[in-house]
Amino acid sequence: MIKSHKQLTASLLVSAAIVAGLGVSAPGNAAAASSPSNSVMAAAAGQTAVIEVSVRLRSTPSTSGEVVKYLQKGDQVQIVAQPNSYWYQVKAADGSVGYTSTDDKYISVNSSSVGTETAPSAQMGTIKYGVNLRTAPSTSGKVLRLLKKGEQVQLLAQPNSSWYQIQTSDGSIGYISSSDQYTSFANNGGTGTVTPAPTPPAPVPPISTPGASAQIESVISSGMGYLGTPYEFGSSRYDTSTFDCSDFIRQIFMDAVNLKLPADSRQQGDWVKSNSTVVTSTSGLKRGDLMFFMDYKGNSASAYEGIDKSKARISHVAMYLGDGQIIHTYSVASGGVKVDKLSASWTNRFLFGGSVIR
Repeated sequence: MIKSHKQLTASLLVSAAIVAGLGVSAPGNAAAASSPSNSVMAAAAGQTAVIEVSVRLRSTPSTSGEVVKYLQKGDQVQIVAQPNSYWYQVKAADGSVGYTSTDDKYISVNSSSVGTETAPSAQMGTIKYGVNLRTAPSTSGKVLRLLKKGEQVQLLAQPNSSWYQIQTSDGSIGYISSSDQYTSFANNGGTGTVTPAPTPPAPVPPISTPGASAQIESVISSGMGYLGTPYEFGSSRYDTSTFDCSDFIRQIFMDAVNLKLPADSRQQGDWVKSNSTVVTSTSGLKRGDLMFFMDYKGNSASAYEGIDKSKARISHVAMYLGDGQIIHTYSVASGGVKVDKLSASWTNRFLFGGSVIR
């Protein structure tokens, strides 16, 4: 996911005037953004712009919106929309989408326009299964919130075959998977799945295949995007609103590297045995390895003495993050998807592990 910067650049720290100009208020102050200058005109979707002074890109058109990233002086952005006179929705060069001030102290809009990936405004849709709304058309995009089954959305654009840009009923704009398992669109009063109008082909950059390390980090990033997602035993493999342990692992590999693992933990264990080098000691695990566990017998190591772990039944799967930490989900009471320490209790239950990506 995209991580928000937690520290301002040195130039922002030095310049209190700039910070004040962004409409940033002290804790508890609900002041609105400063009014745009008189020279600001409504910008059309598709126009490009240049950032004049470092400014925050926010998740919503409000100073209370979460900071997605900082746009730096000289950055080129594309205007996506102008919801009101105070805010532009823009798309940065890295694909991040968010809101920034319309004040021409911070942004200069070019008079020329460029092509955009638009879709008919009449295309309304309904969320069929829970799906994450993200800030960018990528599983690394920060999760704004989970869209729930039954929510109504409007299709704004389709930047590529895998993602839709949509607007929710509360005005939030972001990206969701274009898979028809998540959304059903209606067009001009009709129903059914709708494909947005084709867009002019863009220059295709050279294709580079990321190395195993980058792919693993992408999978982990996808997993982190689901932190807090509730646990449900036997959860639907077509719905990301809840997970059981194997559903979670399967989903993050599908999201990040389009790899569909088997649907349950025992089959996933067999897959790793067939496609990877198995390790039976936690000391041999690498970041991104899957870990398979047997049933809980007790906290004491003695409770597991005499058990032939090579024949024990797999009852749980997790991913190793390194430094003695794992990401997984295993019960309603535990709070759903979470990062845990690899405690003695988990170590006692450990059967084997191995890499999916090598």
